[in-house]
Amino acid sequence: MSRYTGSIYRKSRHLGFSTLETGEELAKKPYAPGQHGNRRGKKLSDYGIQLQEKQKVRFMYGLSEKQFKKIFVKAGKLKGVHGENFLKLLESRLDNLVYRMGLSTTRRGARQLVNHGHITVNGKKVNIPSYTCKPGDVIALGENDKELAIVKSSLEALSKRVDFVTFDINKMSGTYVRYPERSELNADINESLIVEFYNR
Repeated sequence: MSRYTGSIYRKSRHLGFSTLETGEELAKKPYAPGQHGNRRGKKLSDYGIQLQEKQKVRFMYGLSEKQFKKIFVKAGKLKGVHGENFLKLLESRLDNLVYRMGLSTTRRGARQLVNHGHITVNGKKVNIPSYTCKPGDVIALGENDKELAIVKSSLEALSKRVDFVTFDINKMSGTYVRYPERSELNADINESLIVEFYNR
């Protein structure tokens, strides 16, 4: 299955979950899209609940099913809790960290910045959104990209930055300080359901 490129608002309403993590998609219409969206749907089976949880996270990070499962398998080979390791690897993607630093208001926009070669990691241009960063990596805008209007407007719109990244607006660069704690990530995600889905 390819990566979803349709309306983020529509997908968020369908899942009943803010994939932008701001809640704005559900603010005006907190029900599913379509003619019958505000009617109560049928009760989901255990499989349906697990599938929905997986879809919530997959669409939030904007991945294809193949990419998503590959990261899940990789997380299973690490020491610690599988589900938490999975979320940490998702958060360590370059496009996600560009978003977390405030260089874009959405992960989709952050992915575009990386794809177009505007981002460097430790001084080297990286145009692969799925690039896995490690704590200590320095992520910055290229020398010729520091005046990008879309980046400046995104930084101005940012209200709060997560604690596991830092950013120097004068240098237009930031650091992935450490892996995030589970308590710092979205509390509405139940990663154990995703583990159950793939292990069923």
